[in-house]
Amino acid sequence: MSQHEPLKVALLGAGSVGSQVARLLLEGRDELAHRVGAELELIGIAVRNVDAKRDVDLPSELFTTDAESLIARADLVVELIGGIEPARTRIRTALERGADVVTANKALIATHGPELFAIAQERGAQLNYEAAVAGAIPIIRPLRDSLAGDQVTRILGIVNGTTNFILDRMHERGDSPAEALRIATELGYAEADPTADIEGFDAQQKAAILASIAFHTTVPVDSVYREGITAVTSEQIKAATRAGYVVKLLAICEKVQNEAGEAAVSARVHPALVPAAHPLAAVHGGNNAVFIESMAAGDLMFYGAGAGGVETASAVLGDLVSAARRQVAGGPGLAASRHAELPVLPIGEVHTRYQIALQVKDEPGVLAKIAGLFSDHGVSLATLEQSIPERDASASHEPAAAHATLVIGTHLAAEHALDAVVQALSSDDSVHAVTGVLRVESAA
Repeated sequence: MSQHEPLKVALLGAGSVGSQVARLLLEGRDELAHRVGAELELIGIAVRNVDAKRDVDLPSELFTTDAESLIARADLVVELIGGIEPARTRIRTALERGADVVTANKALIATHGPELFAIAQERGAQLNYEAAVAGAIPIIRPLRDSLAGDQVTRILGIVNGTTNFILDRMHERGDSPAEALRIATELGYAEADPTADIEGFDAQQKAAILASIAFHTTVPVDSVYREGITAVTSEQIKAATRAGYVVKLLAICEKVQNEAGEAAVSARVHPALVPAAHPLAAVHGGNNAVFIESMAAGDLMFYGAGAGGVETASAVLGDLVSAARRQVAGGPGLAASRHAELPVLPIGEVHTRYQIALQVKDEPGVLAKIAGLFSDHGVSLATLEQSIPERDASASHEPAAAHATLVIGTHLAAEHALDAVVQALSSDDSVHAVTGVLRVESAA
């Protein structure tokens, strides 16, 4: 091992991930020194409350509330505070000093990534964020480095463990949405306030990051279409199973063409029907997976734990070792590639397929009328499943209102046309209710 002077590491935050990072740094000090070519010296841990109880027993002398002075002495800064502020200010300060930064902060990278990357490039520093997407799963470096010579065309990602756990319970156990969420909360998969997960905000931020890297384009988080899983019903889950699908909340990033035939990017998050034979359909519980389609390498899937203190700490340590090796070797940090800067398509211009569930009047001419509504908007039908509920004659002396349930699958069409069909169906007097709308995703 070379005699490079020790590299000073400042850790910001000591929550479930930060405390595990500190433990792994201290316990693996000698081994990490051999891998890096220099000792990694943890010089302090900045926290709000030095006396707070923590999951890991760490030396008390490492804790401080003075993050600024810690950053001023560090060669490498690990930010695990979360949120936008003060994390953004802390990272800016570190990068402006020329220190390399490792973060797991998806919200910050998704919203302020370009600003921070610009500072890093100007100062010759490195900003690493492997743990910001999919926890322990290595996906940032494979996209940025391993596939740098290829052309990624599409990414389908299960990047939120909470929603995957809930949907998996609904499929595998028949749980209702409320029951699945209750169990997810009891087991620690869901926060007390699960809004960020079940409404898709967490996955939206991760989709913005993945699309930006894969397509060398700045993809603002607010340009990523978002739907959560709160509207997914048990009836939709059953209909999906009958049709050979599994419902997953997907982050979908694609290189597409706009209406003028020019290259563009689509990034969206929503519940989707995945064929039961697709590898993503077999991702169970709280696990994550990212499925990549590329021109030369073909189809690749990265699978594993999407969260957890020690699991995410593994990704943080990987970034830290990479940054430390660069400092030992010398040279500027690797700049983020945004050379393509393709336009981001609005959801209305994206082409998808739908599965639409309806309750309709059970009378002659209704099917033809509904088919006409699809045709009027340029959408063709691919499949149709009809069922008529049995009537309980003893329940009432009055005849029950005759109705049927339809589950209609469409061919590929522009999202704005499919949306117009749903609006037309909702206002038609032969339709009692549109009970479910899901997009269908499969191999390109």
